[in-house]
Amino acid sequence: MSLLPCIQHEPETPADAAVIWLHGLGADGNDFVPIIPELNLPASMAVRFLFPNAPSIPVTINGGYVMPAWYDISAMDIDRTVDTAQLVESAERVRLLIGREVDRGIPSDRIVVAGFSQGGAVAYQLALTHMYPLAGLLCLSTYFATGDSITPNAANRQIPIKICHGTADPMVSVQLGKRACHRLGDMGYTVDYSEYPMEHAVCPAEITDISRWLQEVLA
Repeated sequence: MSLLPCIQHEPETPADAAVIWLHGLGADGNDFVPIIPELNLPASMAVRFLFPNAPSIPVTINGGYVMPAWYDISAMDIDRTVDTAQLVESAERVRLLIGREVDRGIPSDRIVVAGFSQGGAVAYQLALTHMYPLAGLLCLSTYFATGDSITPNAANRQIPIKICHGTADPMVSVQLGKRACHRLGDMGYTVDYSEYPMEHAVCPAEITDISRWLQEVLA
């Protein structure tokens, strides 16, 4: 299994932490690069940001059109009918990037996995099944697609989880964000959940909260 191509942003001093950030359906790794300066992280935080590119595959809900996607979606109902096998495969491919960061000297417990929309569903699967402790899991405007099938790894039972969702999201209903939060609670996880008056996007107040959370988990 080959490494996913990704955009890499290095800190001014040698990196001692990493954030692997997964984009949404139809986007690519460039989507969240502009957020780095907006996070306004302290100069003392030497964080390497990685933005992987999903492969281009046919997506059923878009008439089979080929586009960047972590997995196929065949129905946009509240339960989201998705190709779970493709989702898990994408999680395993991103897991290789975690391994590369460890090989480059970043301990696993200094690595945050983040994802927006489709990328967030992959982030859930990846982080909760990872065999070594991670620094945190950040899920933005997304849903827990494998919530009923996942087999979590005990190594990340205490992982800090931050969920952010827009109350007016027409693409991924805020109910799916709440459902993920409740499911995680039932599984024994502690979740920091926040809502914002926005649609399927990222807003300034959310970016401020993400920055604060990253500084906490990577302190």
